[in-house]
Amino acid sequence: MPLRFGKRKALISKRLNAHTLRFFAPCPRGLESVLADELVTIGAEAVRPAKGGAHFQGDWRACYRANLNSRIASRILWQITQKPYKTEEDIYNNTLSLPWHEWFSPDLTIRVNLTAIKCPLRSLDFTTLKIKDAVCDKFRKITGKRPSVDTVHPDIRIHGFLDAHEFTLYLDTSGEALFKRGYRKASGEAPLRENLAAGILCLTGWQPHTPLLDPMCGSGTFLLEAAQIALNIAPGSQRHFAFEQFNHFDQQLWQMLKNKAHAAQHPLSKLPIYGSDLYGYALADARINLEAAGLLDAVYLKQANILEISAPEPSGIVVANPPYGIRIGETESLTAFYPKLGDMLKNKFSGWNAYILSADPALPKTIRLKASRRIPLFNGALECRLLEYKLVSGSMRKQEKAGVQGH
Repeated sequence: MPLRFGKRKALISKRLNAHTLRFFAPCPRGLESVLADELVTIGAEAVRPAKGGAHFQGDWRACYRANLNSRIASRILWQITQKPYKTEEDIYNNTLSLPWHEWFSPDLTIRVNLTAIKCPLRSLDFTTLKIKDAVCDKFRKITGKRPSVDTVHPDIRIHGFLDAHEFTLYLDTSGEALFKRGYRKASGEAPLRENLAAGILCLTGWQPHTPLLDPMCGSGTFLLEAAQIALNIAPGSQRHFAFEQFNHFDQQLWQMLKNKAHAAQHPLSKLPIYGSDLYGYALADARINLEAAGLLDAVYLKQANILEISAPEPSGIVVANPPYGIRIGETESLTAFYPKLGDMLKNKFSGWNAYILSADPALPKTIRLKASRRIPLFNGALECRLLEYKLVSGSMRKQEKAGVQGH
C-alpha cells in the first residue's frame, strides 16, 4: 500500500510540474507595483499587477520561493479553475469536477472563503456552502471520507472569487497570512502589518546601507522588516506553509530552497537602523519582538520623545506611522502635535527624507511642510496616504529660488 501511494504521489507531482501553474498573490492595496517587481526578482514568470495583488505563473519551485521570500504578498494562491457561470449549480458542478483527492487528504480540515464583485447571485453564504458541499461530496465519492470544516485554524483554505460572469477558485498555498512571519510575540495598540511595512520601505527607496529611523516605533515592525532586508533573511524562514500538507509536496526541493536561503543570510551585525518611542511599554514590545527574531543586537533602541530627538546621522530616511484620530481619538492634541513635528523635522533633520503614513486627510496639512509625493495605500480597510517630505536646510521656496537664479 505505501508503495502504491508513493507511486501515485510521484505521478501527480510529475503531472503538476509538467504544466505551468497560475498563481495570484494578494497584497495591501497600493503596493501592487512593488509586489510585481519583487515577484520578478524571486523568479516568477508572466508577472502582471492587478487590483489588490499580482498574477504570476511558474512551477512549484516558484510557488515555494514566493512563499519563502515575498515580503509584500499577503498569500500565494494557486488558481485551480476559472470558468463562466450563471447559477449556484454551475459553481457546484465546476467545483465537484476538480480532483480534490489528488491535492490533499480528507483527514485535513478545510475552510472556504468567497468574495465577489458585481455578482448576480442572491447569497454569497449559500454559494460558499455549495462550494464546501462539492468538495466534501467529491471526497466522499472517491475516498469514502470527507474533510471537516474548521473556520478558525483550517489546514487547507479554499478561496473563491466571483465577478459578473466568471468563477475563479484558488487553493491557498500559504496557510496563515504571509505577514505572520512567526517572530512577533508582542503587538502594540495598532500594529502595522509586516507586509505593509516592507512595502512602505520599498516605496521610500531605502537601501540597507542608508540610515533609517522610526521615531515612533511601537512594537518595532519597521525595524524588524528593515533588519531582515539588510541581513537578507527570508521572511518565511521561521514558519510553516499549507503547501507542506499537499499530496504532491516536494520535501527535498523545499529543504534545498530553505538551505539556500539560510546560506545567503549575512552575519548578524550592528546596522544603521534606529528606533525610539515615547512609551516604555511600546519599546518593551519592540525589544521582545526583535529578540524573538534574533535581531535585538542589530538595531539601536531608546526611549525618547519624537519632538526632542536629534538626527543620529547626517542623512537618511525617517519613516513613521504616527497616531491619527482613528487610533487614539484625541484630535485636538494631534492638531497641536503635527505642526511641532513639522518644525522638528525641518530644524533637526535637514538632509533626510521623511515618510509619514496617515489615515487622516486633514492632520498632515497642519504639518506645514510641502509633500513631494502622496502615495495612496490601504492599512487593512483604512485608506491612508504615505507622504514624502524632502527635508532641506531653510525653506523649500528659498532653495527653489536659488536654483532658478543659478541658471
